Amino acid sequence: MRDIMDNLDLKRAISPQAARTDNTPIVSQIVDLKGYDGCMLAIDVGTNTDSDATFTVLIEDGEAANLSDAAAVSDDYLNGLESTASFTAAADDNKMRKIGYVGIKRYVRATITPAANDAGNIFITANWVLRPLRRPAPNPPV
Repeated sequence: MRDIMDNLDLKRAISPQAARTDNTPIVSQIVDLKGYDGCMLAIDVGTNTDSDATFTVLIEDGEAANLSDAAAVSDDYLNGLESTASFTAAADDNKMRKIGYVGIKRYVRATITPAANDAGNIFITANWVLRPLRRPAPNPPV
């Protein structure tokens, strides 16, 4: 079936934000997987002006709604690798990255940590793409 709109739901992960020139980690919204069969983080990388900056992606999960019990997700519970979702300012401007989560915990979040971003601006946004157990997915997404 060609219908993907009714079979996927979207949640905000990282809102578009003003440019940064530091190495402060960018932490996503926590996504609640109750009622969903899986999720993927879709990262949209804008034009980053610091040519030597790198950005490392970390996926964490847990059972507490505030993720006070957060732990790094084992590669066994990821579709793709965090290293593949990570990117550099010099080579990956205006590209997309994705990483999927197939673990058993209820809550998930992502952290994108810049390094060597001392002379440029960071432009990043991201969304959670979820597969609901009950279809059709709500439109607009909630």
